[in-house]
Amino acid sequence: MDTLNSVIVDINNVFWDWLLIPLVIVTGVYFTARSGIVQLRFVPEMFRVVAEKGTPAADGKRSVSAFGAFSISAAARVGTGNIAGVATAISVGGPGAVFWMWAMATLGASSAFVESTLAQLYKRPEHEPGTFRGGPAYYMQHGLGRRWQGLIFAVVITVTFGFVFNAVQANTIVATSRASLAAIDGDWFAPLVGLALVGLLGLVIFGGVRRISRITEVLVPVMAMVYLLLGIAVVALNLDDLPRVFADIVGGAFGLREVVGGGIGMAITQGIRRGMFSNEAGLGSSPNAAAAADVSHPVKQGLVQSLGVYFDTLLVCSITAFIILTSDPDLSERHSADLTQTALHTTLGSWAGHVLTAVVFMLAFSSMIGNFYYGRANIEFITDHPRLLTVFRVLVLVAVFGGALGSVALIWNLADVFMGVMALVNLTAILPLGAVAFRLLADYRAQRRAGKDPVYVHRAEIADPAGVACWQTRRD
Repeated sequence: MDTLNSVIVDINNVFWDWLLIPLVIVTGVYFTARSGIVQLRFVPEMFRVVAEKGTPAADGKRSVSAFGAFSISAAARVGTGNIAGVATAISVGGPGAVFWMWAMATLGASSAFVESTLAQLYKRPEHEPGTFRGGPAYYMQHGLGRRWQGLIFAVVITVTFGFVFNAVQANTIVATSRASLAAIDGDWFAPLVGLALVGLLGLVIFGGVRRISRITEVLVPVMAMVYLLLGIAVVALNLDDLPRVFADIVGGAFGLREVVGGGIGMAITQGIRRGMFSNEAGLGSSPNAAAAADVSHPVKQGLVQSLGVYFDTLLVCSITAFIILTSDPDLSERHSADLTQTALHTTLGSWAGHVLTAVVFMLAFSSMIGNFYYGRANIEFITDHPRLLTVFRVLVLVAVFGGALGSVALIWNLADVFMGVMALVNLTAILPLGAVAFRLLADYRAQRRAGKDPVYVHRAEIADPAGVACWQTRRD
């Protein structure tokens, strides 16, 4: 097992350092420039459109709203990456990794805008009235005419989110529960927690997209608020320490000591890797949720998902970083969620560690729901055969149980491999399709300048009508 893990680490280092990280940076810079810095100039508009409600569907039920799609994507984003992932980034890359997480979130929000806008444009109607499905696989086929690339992406995201990332979530739940309930730990503990997760998740994933949306709309705000309150309490108790924390973050990102020792490279690498795992900008996952929304213009979901990147990294991940760094931790060994747990215990007392266990459970469980939805949408791209979807549901539950029993290091390193492959396939699609997203943005801006709530009527000069199915075509 150690040999396999070592090989995976070597592959990750070459793949990320020499190919993926440069591509992520170049893509973010290009989209930022071409969009006129949409991720910063349109922040007020992001808050306006996220509050829009879905319209009643043909069966009388309300369709998935902009906020509903935001919740599905946030359920997948706001998970163990915000607690265990940030802790791992700090323990491996030092405090400077946090700065690079912030930088890449700001830059990557432009990629999130492009991919989610495209997902809305090329979405397809779902089986339930008033619901839709879509994502990178769909815009690869209908926007680029590359079904083969869409099939590759659909398989990779199904394995990555349905199996690997869900195993990560289960693994982190077991780790934090074991640390919190050490007095009752035993060989039976992990299998018991795994079986409980299988039972709870099974109740959800054998329902439809509306059930997923309803559950995440409740879970995400609750879990985020509880965790943010814990973080605010820690910051309030350590206000005098904040200047040192910011100095450590900035110094770790640019300091002379880190440059000489090679630590700055590790800070950048870990910041980008863990940042992408957490906020998923450019990864190709959130477009699957963006496509589910019933909105009047594709750009609205592009803006909503950019806001999701900020919510995840600049808010939730930052809280984790402040919790950890105000406790001035020992970073001599690699840590995961236990680093956050120890920091809370040190500052607030043992009760906070137990609360964090509950928060991690909610974060990770909601991520499992969002991860399943991503896989489901892509299974339906490959085939409409209902039996395959049933097999997928069963395999997801098997992966969750296996993750509860697995090795922490191996599961996280496998997640890096699959996440990197997925991002590579997606970025090579949104780079050529970016021009379509920018034409949509120009159309949106023109309507906003005219004082209108933008409504998109598809025009041939924006995209080939043959690839667009869910938008009324203007007849000139």
